[in-house]
Amino acid sequence: MNAVTTAEAPVPRGTARTVLLTLGSNIDPERHLLAALDRLDALLGIDALSAIYEADPVGSPGTPRFLNAAVRLTTHRAPGELKSDVIRPLERRLGRVRTSDPNAPRTIDIDIAAVEGLVLDGPDLRLPDPEIVSRAHLALPLADVAPAFQHPTEGVTLGEIADRFKDEAGIARRDDVRWP
Repeated sequence: MNAVTTAEAPVPRGTARTVLLTLGSNIDPERHLLAALDRLDALLGIDALSAIYEADPVGSPGTPRFLNAAVRLTTHRAPGELKSDVIRPLERRLGRVRTSDPNAPRTIDIDIAAVEGLVLDGPDLRLPDPEIVSRAHLALPLADVAPAFQHPTEGVTLGEIADRFKDEAGIARRDDVRWP
């Protein structure tokens, strides 16, 4: 299991936490992003969905642009269980193939960005996602679903982090792409 800096366990079964997930796709992104949202809602229930953003790819110039979103949900599942039992199987079902290139095009990428009251620094899972503070495609959608969420290591809210990116080039809202 991951090294824990703030205790992940024990959380009594049935104790629910707010979880923030980020999603991205640049292979048939409208279809795959919306399918992932449908499935996440069926599996876990989505409490809030961000606007959908179109962003330049990171680390792979010349590859298709991404559609990105974030969701807020409430679950009793531990982050490791959520990742292994829900997120990874869902990604595989939607055609995600993991390669050695972390910036390769993908049908869907779903990441746990933050969990209420939790800081983890492990080899397989770091919470909150350290890139929230440096990537507009994470900060903006996350602020849409949880603007008052306090970033536990930065000491500011997600809304304050997103404000740093309000004039960022390479990212735009896609109000024409909607999930029911």
